[in-house]
Amino acid sequence: MRLSVLDLVPVRSDQSTSDAIAASTLLAQSADRLGYTRYWVAEHHNMPSVAATSPPVLIAHLAAHTASMRVGSGGVMLPNHAPLAVAEQFALLEAAHPGRIDLGIGRAPGSDPVTSLALRGAAGRDERDIEAFPQYLDDVVALMSSKGVRVPLPRDLMRDNYILKATPAAVTEPRLWLLGSSMYSAQLAAAKGLPYVFAHHFAGQGTEEALKYYRDNFRPSDLTPEPVTFLTVNAAVAETRDDAMRLILPNLQMMARLRTGQPMVPLDLVEDAEAQDVSPRAQAVIDAGLRQAVVGSPAEAGDQLRALAEKFGVDEVMVHPVASAFRGVDPATAPAREATLELLAKEIF
Repeated sequence: MRLSVLDLVPVRSDQSTSDAIAASTLLAQSADRLGYTRYWVAEHHNMPSVAATSPPVLIAHLAAHTASMRVGSGGVMLPNHAPLAVAEQFALLEAAHPGRIDLGIGRAPGSDPVTSLALRGAAGRDERDIEAFPQYLDDVVALMSSKGVRVPLPRDLMRDNYILKATPAAVTEPRLWLLGSSMYSAQLAAAKGLPYVFAHHFAGQGTEEALKYYRDNFRPSDLTPEPVTFLTVNAAVAETRDDAMRLILPNLQMMARLRTGQPMVPLDLVEDAEAQDVSPRAQAVIDAGLRQAVVGSPAEAGDQLRALAEKFGVDEVMVHPVASAFRGVDPATAPAREATLELLAKEIF
């Protein structure tokens, strides 16, 4: 089984943005050294606990600080951006790091409605861009190709067609993945013959149904001749299950705040999370998140990962290491997140 990493670049209460990026850089280097297949960063906006706002910027940084694993987006929220801008960014990343760049694309806004309006309004975009998502997906693929896309021009211009390309002399192309947490994304990925990743770490429900639909209805394409898929899962691994449970608590509480409409704050340290009073409604969210996560000692976590891969018929799982930290840890590090990757690698590889 292959393992990969999803990173939202979490910002703990003891960290600045610079600290969070430094910690994620060390985490990416650990993943590269340990033999993880790929390392993806997300796109979220205006969240105190998440520093991953611009995937292409982070990818350029992380790819330059690692050697061999693939680096990509999990994902770029395409309705927020012009297809040509996305194609140019990732074609350029691929030119700088040939054979190492993944472009994961999603349809969700990756933000609250106010922030989404600010993002799209500044770029002259609106809800019609969500409806046009399937066409934008095709546009990105065509623009990143070595052939480019032929754009029809008005008859009164000097020529009938204009070739538009993301880079002038592309030799290789980023690997495109469609991301999602619903049947819509599974249906679109199957219809277009694209690799597909289900956000099991976020949704936790509908995974089996979505993956089955994707495989049963997949139409081969030039990009992907047969179904290719994996899924994501939250994980916290430590020497003992009790330690792992303590380390995952801040992330579970953060998700409970998000799901119950509470104000978002930086990720708590373990001691602060343990001192929190939690409402019954929030506790229900915490319990649900715990049931769908990989949590425990290395042996327990390894068994959970293998069972997850077998249940959903995948040979790759993307781990989202969500362990927080204890008070007194160097802010520019994330030792519990690094330990999660190291302990899993020893158990699985």
